Amino acid sequence: MHNLAEFIARFKHWFVFIFLEVISLVLLFKYNNYQGSVWFSSANSVFGRVLEAKSDVEAFFSLTKTNQELTQRNLYLEREVSELQARVYDKTLGKDFIHKGQLEMLSNYRLIPAKVVDNSIDKPQNFITINKGTADGVREDMGVACGNGVVGIVYLVSKHYSVVIPVLNTESNISCAINGRGYFGYLHWRGGASDIAYLDDVPRHAKFRLHDKIVTSGYSSVFPPGVLVGEILHIYNSDDGLSYKLMVKLSTDFGNLRDVCVIDDASVKERLNLLEAAQDSIKEKTQGSDN
Repeated sequence: MHNLAEFIARFKHWFVFIFLEVISLVLLFKYNNYQGSVWFSSANSVFGRVLEAKSDVEAFFSLTKTNQELTQRNLYLEREVSELQARVYDKTLGKDFIHKGQLEMLSNYRLIPAKVVDNSIDKPQNFITINKGTADGVREDMGVACGNGVVGIVYLVSKHYSVVIPVLNTESNISCAINGRGYFGYLHWRGGASDIAYLDDVPRHAKFRLHDKIVTSGYSSVFPPGVLVGEILHIYNSDDGLSYKLMVKLSTDFGNLRDVCVIDDASVKERLNLLEAAQDSIKEKTQGSDN
């Protein structure tokens, strides 16, 4: 307290000066129209700049949420485009097209947004780690996609994190189809470039063209149909000459992967239970015939 009193006594003339300056400025701007208008114009300009800077900061910190929303929206749009292209193709062939609407099809899926926390693209067995786990509803064997297309399949899950086997893994095996054509095969990565994979076992009688889109076939319980995978770059004969092997340019940029979505298909459990019941039935019939 003594030090404070000493400080005030030492600089009291400065405090008096500042007090008088404030009083004089108030009187000047309050009772003189011209000076008052200049002050308020300057004050509004400064205040406007402060608000603009505040808005920019808030916009920057909201980019994460915006990116997640865009990722989900891109997935919806990719599947919608695939659905519409298939409809156009089938109608031009004069076939009956009986498919549920896009919104009805998407109603069976819940998208769980996640961020990539670890990623590799230069190994034969690459893995991706995301920041969502069982606490968020993620389970093993769920499909993972981003706004540009397919990413991979959930392999291991903990409470708050999951490990994904991406397309860029030599053990990856995803059922895919040529969009609008109805022919399908299995997508494999053979190492090397991170934007090239191969679609194997495409039938010899299949009709398609270069740059046709490759999408998920929907023939597994992992991915819904129509999620973009890439486009055809080159056509090869298989080693045995009985099918085609297609070089596919992947639509997902695995070297710049940040925001993804885990696809939760509520109907998977029902389909797996049905398949298991069918397998059990076949086993029972087989055992009965043996007896």
